[in-house]
Amino acid sequence: MNKRHMLRATALAGATLLLCGIPQAQDFPPKKPVTLVVGFAAGGAADAAARLIAKKLGDNIGQAVVVDNKGGAGGNIAHQFVANAAADGSVLLFGSIGPLTIAPHLMKLPYDPFKDLAAISGGVNFPNVLVAHKGLGVKNLAEFVALAKKKPDAVDFASTGAGSASHLAGELFNQRAGVEMVHVPYKGGAPALQDLLGERIASYFSAPPTALPHVESGRLVPLATTGLARPAYMPSIPTVAESGYPGFEALNWYAFVAPGKTPAPLLERWNLEIVKVLHDPGVKDALEKHGLTPQPTTRAELTAFMKQEDAKWSAIVRERKISAN
Repeated sequence: MNKRHMLRATALAGATLLLCGIPQAQDFPPKKPVTLVVGFAAGGAADAAARLIAKKLGDNIGQAVVVDNKGGAGGNIAHQFVANAAADGSVLLFGSIGPLTIAPHLMKLPYDPFKDLAAISGGVNFPNVLVAHKGLGVKNLAEFVALAKKKPDAVDFASTGAGSASHLAGELFNQRAGVEMVHVPYKGGAPALQDLLGERIASYFSAPPTALPHVESGRLVPLATTGLARPAYMPSIPTVAESGYPGFEALNWYAFVAPGKTPAPLLERWNLEIVKVLHDPGVKDALEKHGLTPQPTTRAELTAFMKQEDAKWSAIVRERKISAN
C-alpha cells in the first residue's frame, strides 16, 4: 500500500471511530418511547406546562412524548428516578427549583443535581404574589412591613412546605425587610389558602392562579409580586423590588434536564427541539394564559443559572438556619 492509500485508509478509520464514538446521536428521536417526567401531580401549573410542551415536541419530532407524573417528596422522587434512568435520550425531566437548587442544602439526597442530571434548557418561570387577608388591615407592602415590625406575633406567612419556593421567598423577604415573620408550612396550596381566607394565617407567598380569584373578589389584599418585573396578567400589583427592596427576586422555575450520562449530542439535539417549541407563538400564548413565562436557554446558560440559584438559596438556608422539618 502506497503512502497516499495509507493516509486515506487512516482517515476513513478515524472517521469511522469518530462516528462510532457519538452514541447514536443521529438516531433521533430515540427508538424507544420518549418520557417527560414531572415531579408533581396532574392538574397543577407544572403538569399543564409539561403536557403543552410535550404535545408540541411530539408533533415536531414525529414521535409521542408521554408525560409521567411522579409526585411526592417535593419533587425529589421524580428527580431521583431520572438521575437513575437510562441515559439514551428517551427520558427527560421537567425539573424544578426545589429539588435542583434548594433541597440539596436542606437534606442528604441520593442524587447530585449537577452530576447526576444534565442541563438541556430552561423551561418556564413565574413569580409568587404576596397576599394578606383583608382583616389584617394593610393596603400595601410598606404597611405590611410596618405591622410586622410593630407586632411580630401578628404577622406570619404560609408556604406549600418547608424548603419550598414559597418558603424560601418568605425567608428572603424576612432577610431583606428586617422582619421575623413566622413560617407556617402546609401540605400544598389548597390548605394554605383555606387558612388564609379563614384569617388563621396572616399572609401567603402564593402562586398567582391560586390567589388571584380571591384578590378579584376582594377577600385577599395583593401586596407585591416576587419577580423583577410586573407580569402582564398582574399589571397593577407592584413588585417587591420596586417597593423598596431593589434586586429582590424569588421566581418559581422549571427546566429541562436529563440523566447525567446522556451523550452531549443528544442533549444538544433536545435543546434545539425544546427551544424551538418554547419560541412557538401558539405555545407561548398558551403558557402565558397559565401565568407562565417561557424561558428558553442554551445548555450553558441553564447550568450557569442553576449555579447562581444554588448559591443564592444555599446562603439563605444557612443564614436563616432553615431545616427541612
